[in-house]
Parts: sequence; C-alpha cells; structure tokens
Amino acid sequence: MKNKPIIQEKSSEKVAKFLDKNALHKKDFAEMIGVTLSYVYNLIDESIPFSTRGTTLERIATVMEVEPEEFEEYKIPQEPLLKDDSVEFIKEAIKAKKMSVVNFLKAFPRKKRIDMVDILRGNMPVPIDYKELLMIGQILDLSTDEIYDIWEKRMKQVLEINGMNIYSNASLVNAMFECAKKFIHLK
Repeated sequence: MKNKPIIQEKSSEKVAKFLDKNALHKKDFAEMIGVTLSYVYNLIDESIPFSTRGTTLERIATVMEVEPEEFEEYKIPQEPLLKDDSVEFIKEAIKAKKMSVVNFLKAFPRKKRIDMVDILRGNMPVPIDYKELLMIGQILDLSTDEIYDIWEKRMKQVLEINGMNIYSNASLVNAMFECAKKFIHLK
C-alpha cells in the first residue's frame, strides 16, 4: 500500500471553491475583505501572486471561517492578538445561531462588512456606538441585556485606555451606567 503524497491546494483554488460552495459573488467577497473586484478576479485566475499581506489573508480566513495558517503565503505575526471577551461572545453567538460568517456579514450594510470582518479577526474592538451594537444584536437575536453588557465592557475599556481609573471613580462610573440603563429601559 503506497502512501499518497500530500498535495497542498493552492490558495487561489481554496478561495474559488469557497465562493462557489457559498454562492458568494466575487464583488461581495471583495467588499468583505477590503479589496477591489478586479483584485479578487486576478487572485482566482492566478494573474497575480496570491496575497502575502497579513491583513488581507486574515480577512480572507475570517470570511472563510478557517485559520490564516491554512494559506501557505501567511506569515505568523510576531505580535500576538489580544482576545476580547466581547468579540468571542459575538463569535459564539454566530455559532449558536448556526449562522455562517458570510451570512452574518451579508446582514450588514455593505460599508459595515469590512469593519465586522476586522472585529471578528480581532483587529478592531467592538463598536462603542450603542446603535451599532443593537444592529449586531438584532442579527444574532441577542437580548437587550446582552447588548448592554457588551457596551458597558467596551465603555469601561475606553475610559481606562484614556486614563480614567474606573475604580477610584467608581461612584461616577456607576452613576453614568445607571443613567444609561434607565435611558435604554433596562431598569
């Protein structure tokens, strides 16, 4: 019995098969990964070498729901990505709803899709804008409490990153969040 040699599928073939399997138009894919339509055609036709740019490969991998390392062109970045609990919660909500990343992305206006890809790949934090979080929540059927929890965590991150000690200012921070809860009718 002979062992068959492992044949690495070309990255361009992986993308083409993915687009066919998911009936995803090249234009939609291009918007989701932040490139032009002609660039996607050229990648698939192998008119140009497959991208070695980490950001592009990570976006492609995110949309395809695979690890970027599955592309031979991908170089593992030296800086580790930080895991954000809110982003992980959104990813789990997508899985729980048995929704593909492509269908999740298609639920957003075209101009928001690339931002959502960058959020899912860990390169952008969840939005601070409550209405944007509501949009995510509506797509994933999240409760108002779940959306609020994501927003509050994000607000605390922003306050801390910008120099506020939220613990020594606990009274102020708590009052602000109590007011926000009343405004969105959680209390």
